[in-house]
Amino acid sequence: MTLVITSTCIDVKDGVCTTVCPVDCIYEGERMFYIHPTECIECGMCESICPVDAIRYADEVEDEQRPFLALNEAAFLGGSGTVEEPGGWKKGDKPLKDPDELSVLVKRYSKEEVV
Repeated sequence: MTLVITSTCIDVKDGVCTTVCPVDCIYEGERMFYIHPTECIECGMCESICPVDAIRYADEVEDEQRPFLALNEAAFLGGSGTVEEPGGWKKGDKPLKDPDELSVLVKRYSKEEVV
């Protein structure tokens, strides 16, 4: 079960999680970070160091955060609808385009004052 980044990362982007990832599977987006669903080796290093407690194993994501399961995968979907394999992120790479669904989630979570 891969790890997933949830709403508390939106507009924070601390990035310390990327420094401990042994396979560089955490990618910077425009407003948050995303964990690649097939590159992640599930070591849990990022979860243990996240200063805003935004990272969870997919099977431990709370119900209200479940939309972030699909959002993390959507960040890596190519034009054909398949997950692209970028091969690892490094500081200085151009941020991924946030999936369109993020703007809907931002509105939803800001109303609930989660973000």
